[in-house]
Amino acid sequence: MPAQPQLYYITNRNAFPGDEPARQRQLLEKIVEATLAGVDYIQLREKDLPTRELERLASEAVKMVKQIQLETRNPRLETKFLINSRTDIALAAGADGVHLRSDDISPAEVQIIVSKSTRDSKQETRNFIVGVSCHSIGEVRRAAHDGASFAILAPIFGKETTEKQSKRIQPLGVDSLKTACDGNLSVFALGGVTLENAQICLDAGVQGIAGIRLFQENNLTETVRGLRSMHSLSF
Repeated sequence: MPAQPQLYYITNRNAFPGDEPARQRQLLEKIVEATLAGVDYIQLREKDLPTRELERLASEAVKMVKQIQLETRNPRLETKFLINSRTDIALAAGADGVHLRSDDISPAEVQIIVSKSTRDSKQETRNFIVGVSCHSIGEVRRAAHDGASFAILAPIFGKETTEKQSKRIQPLGVDSLKTACDGNLSVFALGGVTLENAQICLDAGVQGIAGIRLFQENNLTETVRGLRSMHSLSF
């Protein structure tokens, strides 16, 4: 049977109105909404927060996601919660994994940190997810070699900018996406992906669709329903 795409929501609390407490409150509400809608992955990507505040927000979010899963007992609600870059906070908050920048430490190094933390705390070994952001086919290949769980390739459509708005990144396009998907690592498409062009990405062989505005600024339930109605014959 054709496979449904997996869905990956990347957070951005600064897109919400109000002061800092209001933005964090709205973000937690969106995380709950995404979990109930059956989004497969949520990445907490609030890189500008101080460490202590980020850990507090991460812990609260993880608790809410796990509580929903416990109360609903719905096997379809198996959202995995990841923290951007900060393996230490992911472990402290009890998250399912970490999502690395393209210039971050390697997935292999993350697993060493996780193994040591597990031994030191005498916890059971768990499957710690390590996603990697990639901006070229070469970076996808390197992520696969280094033991990543999956890669997010961006930007596929349109233009993106760096944090300082100082460098324009040209879109990679569908041909590059298809080539990246020819390897043995699962790839998510990010960057200008909409309900109108998501099927093109699925036909290229991606495992799923990632987005910030796609999930955060649209009706999330309708967006998930629309994406779930699409299928891929490629994976």
